Amino acid sequence: MSRKIHLTLATGDYESIRALKEGAVKPDGIELTVLTDMNSDVRHWRMLRNREFDVAEMSLSSYAVSASRDAPPFIAIPVFPSRFFRQSCIFVSGKSGIREPRDLIGKRIGTPEYQMTAPVWIRGILQDEYGVDPASVEYLTGGEEEPGRDEKLKLDLPARFKVTRIGAGQTLAAMLADGEIDALHAARIPSTFRSRPGTVRRLFENHVEVEQAYYRKTGIFPIMHTVVIRREVYEAHRWIAQSLTKAFVEAKRRVYEDLYTTSALTTMLPWQVAQVEALRRDMGEDWWPYGFEANRHVLDTFLRYHHEQGLSRRRLQPEELFAPETLSSFRI
Repeated sequence: MSRKIHLTLATGDYESIRALKEGAVKPDGIELTVLTDMNSDVRHWRMLRNREFDVAEMSLSSYAVSASRDAPPFIAIPVFPSRFFRQSCIFVSGKSGIREPRDLIGKRIGTPEYQMTAPVWIRGILQDEYGVDPASVEYLTGGEEEPGRDEKLKLDLPARFKVTRIGAGQTLAAMLADGEIDALHAARIPSTFRSRPGTVRRLFENHVEVEQAYYRKTGIFPIMHTVVIRREVYEAHRWIAQSLTKAFVEAKRRVYEDLYTTSALTTMLPWQVAQVEALRRDMGEDWWPYGFEANRHVLDTFLRYHHEQGLSRRRLQPEELFAPETLSSFRI
């Protein structure tokens, strides 16, 4: 009996990886230990700074920063456990006078980290859809809810981008409510949105309609995270890229199947089945696609934003991000 290699996978506790975590789906030739007990910021920091895991879910932006540098430490597979439309994540201060996207020009905008994936998408969408040049505002970085947050990766941005740190005891959530910053681009809803009603609001109050119109126009469902392998692990066992990809695809397929069951609801969403049918109608049968070709346009758009915003030294091509073994699959 051949021995399997042991790998650790750090990822969020998503329904799309449940079958991997529980062992119902096993990657060929791999004994997988799945770690889901840390939030994304902690996981990304530990992988980027210390390379603690063999395989990890990682911020697409952080990965692209690392991939554009000499001797890149990771290689990705075309698996995307986190996606999110981010028009809902632009918050403005009640004291800012901001009413529409172009009012952001010349303003002070908070963002926990300039290189975070969510703000990269937000800046790009504001540029493409509303004419807000990413270099036309001043960015302030730091902790959203706790003081002292740093960029996970050291950045060397072009001079046209104005990025400064907030004070050691300040938080972006409080600064937004107090009017010390005009807006916030973040992955998380600031606590002051609820705790101090009237001081913080969304730029797009009708964000669902805005996001749906954006998808109809562009076909883009923004990717937040991909899955990376430590390069030395990949180089020692190149076959694991295909094996892991195949397993992630099967785990996701089972979720699609579970969500469309009518014998008993598998989530606490009362109209779960109707929502699945609406998604299939509006976004297709595979509304959360893995694989390279199905995501080429989304990835190419993101990499354009990444380069235009000064985060990658050159414009990366989508093919460069992934293990070549995963770019296509054999068909009978």
